[in-house]
Amino acid sequence: MPDIELRPVAREDRNRVSAFIVEHWGTDFVVAHGEVFRPHDLPGFVATDQTGELLGLVTYSMHQNECEVVTLNSLQERVGIGTSLLQAVQELAVGRGCSRIWLMTTNDNLSALGFYQRRGYELVAVHRGALAESRRIKPSIPVVSPNGIPMRDEIELELIL
Repeated sequence: MPDIELRPVAREDRNRVSAFIVEHWGTDFVVAHGEVFRPHDLPGFVATDQTGELLGLVTYSMHQNECEVVTLNSLQERVGIGTSLLQAVQELAVGRGCSRIWLMTTNDNLSALGFYQRRGYELVAVHRGALAESRRIKPSIPVVSPNGIPMRDEIELELIL
């Protein structure tokens, strides 16, 4: 794994987080299960290199005794950045007494589905046709992903703590 520093998102990171989200998600907000999230306003963790360059970001939202991972991005795949970010959220959730961590991804996101399942997350629901509603809120969501799979459904995964 590259030499990284992992730390909570700080107030002074908000503009950089917003730019990062726009670059990787197309706008400064994301939509999941019909809800709009503004990741730059959410708690999270950043992974940076020795120069302070942003290598990854995870944001989350707490709901009573559950923790939802809203976004997770790593600029270098298969070197442990995403895993480290996810573990940081898991440790925080355990410390706050959460019963589960959960998230949504889309049916076309095969790498994410594999990534989360390899880390113990289980598929618990397929929300068929959910992206039609999400596109009403965020029309820029593609109909077909770059891998050629039609984007239709949200898949819910969870890790019981």
